Amino acid sequence: MAETIQQLILDTLDKDGTLKDTRTLVLPGSSEPSATQEYQTTILGALNSLASRDMITYTTQETVSHVLTLEGAQISLEGSHEARVWAALPAKRDGAPVTPKELERKVGFETAKIGQGRAFKNKWIGKEGDGLVKLASSIQDATQLELREVDSTGTLKAGEKALAELRKRKLIAQKRGQWFTVKKGPSFSTSIAKLETDLTIDMLTSGSWKTAQYKKYNFEAEGMPPNGGAFHPLLKVREEIRNIFLEMGFAEMPTSSFVESGFWCFDALFVPQQHPAREVQDTFYLSDPSTSLPPPADYYARIAEVHEHGGYGSTGYRAPWSEAESRKLLLRTHTTASSAAMLWKLAARCRGEGASAEEADAHSGATKGTAGADDDGFRPAKLFSIDRVFRNETMDATHLAEFHQVEGVVADRGLTLADLIGFMRVFFKKMGIENLRFKPAYNPYTEPSLEIFAFHPQLRKWVEVGNSGMFRPEMLEPMGFPKDVHVHGWGIGLERPTMIRYGISNIRTLVGHKVSLEGVEKSPAVRF
Repeated sequence: MAETIQQLILDTLDKDGTLKDTRTLVLPGSSEPSATQEYQTTILGALNSLASRDMITYTTQETVSHVLTLEGAQISLEGSHEARVWAALPAKRDGAPVTPKELERKVGFETAKIGQGRAFKNKWIGKEGDGLVKLASSIQDATQLELREVDSTGTLKAGEKALAELRKRKLIAQKRGQWFTVKKGPSFSTSIAKLETDLTIDMLTSGSWKTAQYKKYNFEAEGMPPNGGAFHPLLKVREEIRNIFLEMGFAEMPTSSFVESGFWCFDALFVPQQHPAREVQDTFYLSDPSTSLPPPADYYARIAEVHEHGGYGSTGYRAPWSEAESRKLLLRTHTTASSAAMLWKLAARCRGEGASAEEADAHSGATKGTAGADDDGFRPAKLFSIDRVFRNETMDATHLAEFHQVEGVVADRGLTLADLIGFMRVFFKKMGIENLRFKPAYNPYTEPSLEIFAFHPQLRKWVEVGNSGMFRPEMLEPMGFPKDVHVHGWGIGLERPTMIRYGISNIRTLVGHKVSLEGVEKSPAVRF
């Protein structure tokens, strides 16, 4: 069909020199000129194809016309509302007046409602008693006549004011259209040659590429805008929190070990081997491999002793010690396992182990001769990490089985709980969270311990955002730290501060298959 229309246009131009109005074309399969907009749209496709080959040029002419709406078409056939109301009433003194209720039954509620006002305004009807009667013996239904004129010509001789009134009554609608004036182009021909789009081996071999006609490439056309990468809101908040730590002088710990042993994840933190957190309902255990390599022998012996029999001022748990439980491999339930390993390396200088001390210095930012080093070899340190942890949780609006933990430790002499609370207030204030509460809590490896709550404005309730405390002597002294060295430890979730910052009420829309990719792309950068 497209090629047939193209040929018709070319033949018309060859015959007449110019095609002044494409509405005069009679398309194949039609006996009438192509005046309808549907035909003109079909012709436009043919014109664009010919223009791309420089065979023709064309200009577009805009048209504005009017068509009847459904209500307008009904009035064109049956008469206006006011005319139908007039026709349903008796002449004055020729019959009993018709009450408004009777009129509604005769012509319908909508016609009676609209028609009465216009009929009164035209003085076609009047009141007599409680009813309505005709005042005019005959009428001219101007609305019906105007609509019939619009239906046949697309406009009105009465002019724009009359058209505007019909549009206001929603009896007609404006319709825009177009038609085209066509002229010969620089490469005009009555034959349509197929344009080549690619060079082929056959064309190069035969030499036909020299005489072939090629389709033009539009190098000015704008391509599809590429979709750039976007950071997930969690990554934006993670980077901002990381910058806060670095600004406060912290060094980042290595936390690449998602798999830990029960020793580093629980035993080294003075978590009893009978603690509920070590059950399969709370922790993901590995089946292959299921057992870890042995930890340092002397340190392992001290940990086993303090658990089973006590020491360092503690009575211990007085429960049988199981090496098998200690050697189980699991997905770490908190990054405190990495903190414990890092603190053990940090205490190496106090134990007189140079190699481990140098490794700890490299990760903690400490260097030889750092201020604070004492005769016992201890050096203060501020460490942090932000990484994934895994717990066998029941998922809901604020819990996932896999989430991120922001972990921090401060090791120095003479630290107190007041230092910890003051630090947490400063830290969270830098995150833009000032409405905090601290609640006493129990942790096996910290004493005293505090849970940290922040008010969530979307959930309209207090949400736990972290846990904190001072590491117990049963954890620190077996590592080799002096008695006056205290360590603050805390962990906060990355997801919940992100939810508060972005106004997200359900964590399952933050990560997983329900995440909105558009939301990720459009989420603003975080500035605490």
